[in-house]
Amino acid sequence: MWTKNRAIKVLFYYLIKGVLVLVPIAGALFLIFWIVATIDSVLNLSWLIRDEMGRPLYIPGLGIIAMLVILISAGWVFTNFVTEPILEWFQKQMNKIPLFNTLYSSIKDFTEAFVGDEKKFNDPVLVEINETGLKKIGFLTQSDLHKIDLPDEVIVYFPYSYSFAGQVCVVKASKVTKLNMNATDAMKLVVSGGVSGLEGHASQPSISEK
Repeated sequence: MWTKNRAIKVLFYYLIKGVLVLVPIAGALFLIFWIVATIDSVLNLSWLIRDEMGRPLYIPGLGIIAMLVILISAGWVFTNFVTEPILEWFQKQMNKIPLFNTLYSSIKDFTEAFVGDEKKFNDPVLVEINETGLKKIGFLTQSDLHKIDLPDEVIVYFPYSYSFAGQVCVVKASKVTKLNMNATDAMKLVVSGGVSGLEGHASQPSISEK
């Protein structure tokens, strides 16, 4: 026979189950919707299109289409008409502009790290932090630092949990161990605070031992 306390416990149990099922889905959909809506609003070109009363006419999806057209057109132009010397000259001009050069080069390098020919976040590693055995998961982004007189050092990027931010550190190569897991699982493991992405991967020998 159902009692008041049992009914509350059952309802609370179903509530927790509903939260576990729907919150991740809703959160992911909300984030995607927010990104798409923001881009669509900024690039909607409503200032070019007017209704019968002369007011700006917002057309859902027009901004996304405009962005895709701009990106594809830019890629086509730079692939077929812009030579390497012109591209290098353009980048040099961008780097001469104060403040803008720092933002431009940083965003450019960060973008190329994900979608460029030489992806940088494809090498997950485990770094020994101190003598107590504390370790952090990161991504090896530079393995050769001879140009700055650090032959035995490497650069590792440590993402923050539940964040798109991270920290860049220079560490001893002997303290870095490559992880036998793909970059997606490693990123999920770090960003989720260690909750997801772990599928029984074993670590490999340290970089200095190879």
